Amino acid sequence: MLRASHIEKSYGKLSVLKGIDLEIQKGEVVAIVGASGAGKSTLLHILGTLDLPDKGKVFIHDKDVFNQSAKNLAAFRNKSIGFVFQFHNLLPEFTALENVLIPGFIGNRDERKLKQRGNELLEMLGMKDRAHHKPSELSGGEQQRTAVARAMINSPDLILADEPSGNLDSKNAEDLHTLFFQLRKEIGQTFIIVTHNEHLSEMSDRRIELKDGLINK
Repeated sequence: MLRASHIEKSYGKLSVLKGIDLEIQKGEVVAIVGASGAGKSTLLHILGTLDLPDKGKVFIHDKDVFNQSAKNLAAFRNKSIGFVFQFHNLLPEFTALENVLIPGFIGNRDERKLKQRGNELLEMLGMKDRAHHKPSELSGGEQQRTAVARAMINSPDLILADEPSGNLDSKNAEDLHTLFFQLRKEIGQTFIIVTHNEHLSEMSDRRIELKDGLINK
């Protein structure tokens, strides 16, 4: 489903990624682990097309994702990839439902169908009664579930999560981890997760460790 070939990335004289090769299959939950500064988030951002590699290619469903215009790449990213970040990145002036719908509006989807899908996702994630609350009225766990629903609104092929439970207490973190595997089981969702959480990495189908800019084999 996803294939990265010889990914290299430097910032100035600092070489962060030194030739990463990996493949991700549909329906896998893959954890990327490693010490701080190992290049985990940099790799995730390149896989998610948020950043460009200096060398190497990324293919999603055999499509060379960087071999297209910036406009087409942005449209591809919005449709095919969902993102979940440590600090939720919810817009404070909007309700949970409105936050969930934003990627769909960016993709010019039909508003009626989009709202229906947004409500379905919030109900699936246990957020039905919180749909019209703003982020300040939600707990940390509820905010992160909202962020997961937002990542799923366009039915992406892939969800990338960067330390998704890093800002949660142990109970909410465990609930979030369980949710990922529930979504994989129920709808075949594919996840790539950067995490320092040992329990989550052990639960995953595969654990990829980065060390000194390379996959530690």
